[in-house]
Amino acid sequence: MAKEKLAIIGGEPAFKGALQPYNSIGAEEAEAVARVMRSGCLSGYYGSWSPEFFGGPVVQAFETAWAKRFACKHAVAVNSNASGLVAAMGAIGISPGDEVIVPPLTMSATAMAPLAYGGIPVFSDLDTVTCCLDPKEVRKNITEKTKAILVVNMFGHIAHLEELRAIADEHGLFLIEDNAQAPLGTENGRYTGTIGHIGIFSLNYHKHFHTGEGGVCTTNDDDLAMRLRLIRNHGEACTEGAGVTNLVNLVGFNLRMTELCAAVGLEQLKKADALVGEREHIAHRLNEGLAGLEGIAPPVQRAGTRPVYYMYQLRFDPDAVGVSREVFAEALAAEGFPTFLGYLKPLYLLPMFQHRIAIGRDGWPFTLTNRSYHKGLCPVAERLHEIELMGFDCCCVKVTDADLDGLIAAFRKVHANRDQLQVYGQTRAGAKTQ
Repeated sequence: MAKEKLAIIGGEPAFKGALQPYNSIGAEEAEAVARVMRSGCLSGYYGSWSPEFFGGPVVQAFETAWAKRFACKHAVAVNSNASGLVAAMGAIGISPGDEVIVPPLTMSATAMAPLAYGGIPVFSDLDTVTCCLDPKEVRKNITEKTKAILVVNMFGHIAHLEELRAIADEHGLFLIEDNAQAPLGTENGRYTGTIGHIGIFSLNYHKHFHTGEGGVCTTNDDDLAMRLRLIRNHGEACTEGAGVTNLVNLVGFNLRMTELCAAVGLEQLKKADALVGEREHIAHRLNEGLAGLEGIAPPVQRAGTRPVYYMYQLRFDPDAVGVSREVFAEALAAEGFPTFLGYLKPLYLLPMFQHRIAIGRDGWPFTLTNRSYHKGLCPVAERLHEIELMGFDCCCVKVTDADLDGLIAAFRKVHANRDQLQVYGQTRAGAKTQ
């Protein structure tokens, strides 16, 4: 049977559907916001020690509901995941020169958080199965300066959290979870975001469920919870009233969530299981549809975990497929299957780290460390970003079963016709050299 003609060299695309923007907001959220508007109280905070220090009634109701849903003692609402990360670094007492072990393949805010207090991000390489921190590499990076491990549950996959918590406890360190991409994920029945000393969740508009912008910090530690609340709301003015004597890093900010966002959050929390289930369904269908393709490794569900697939990522082997990831992705796009390649480049390659200039004009706080941020520092992360990692950005679109059928057909068509892609790739490469 003749090979199908790929759309990039003529022929009809396999998937002609139009993916619609993801939208989880409904009438319930609209009415909840309207109730707050009618109340006239859009934010209930006072930046002084009083009952209103803890926020308005809707924020406090949201925090109570969140703590109950995630089976933790404290939930502290903030205005973003990035704010929550900074607050967490302050709460655990990061000081100039302290080292925080972080992954290189993540949103930049993860690695920026320690810098807010003069801490030093130490980039540690990844486990290829989860794209999260490899515990063996973490152990290699622990020194007498290490204060914390900041782990990310990347793409909704679950890092080796219990193992990392054991390492942290063994060395007297804090384990902080950036759980922006994995709400309702679990490891051995425990929710991600609650296994470390502090967990931080994102409620940005394209997360599984959201408040437009927002975040939540979770902890089971009373002292850390109070410190998070102080940092959230002008803590320097409230330590006396709160009876707090450890003043380290209690210069506060305005990281407060509004009553409007909290109202949306309460309604979204009621839908959480269904919204997360939608992402799981997409991933499971793609896993089934793309199974058995040479050179294509769909995401693996690690034993004892429930990944929640913020994005659908797979690993691409150009030698086995016979063409580069870039040429394959171009053919996928022509057939109607949008992909992303890599993620953000390893963060230590950003100008800030390459030129060692962050806070001070003289290079501070990098003047406090001899850590290097050279190319090749984390070879697994670099290989994933530059060669192997590709995926489907399912966090931004609404995907039906019919869409999934079409997307799978497009992917399989490109893979089946990769001999044509080899010729196309060679021709294109030759044209570029002329």
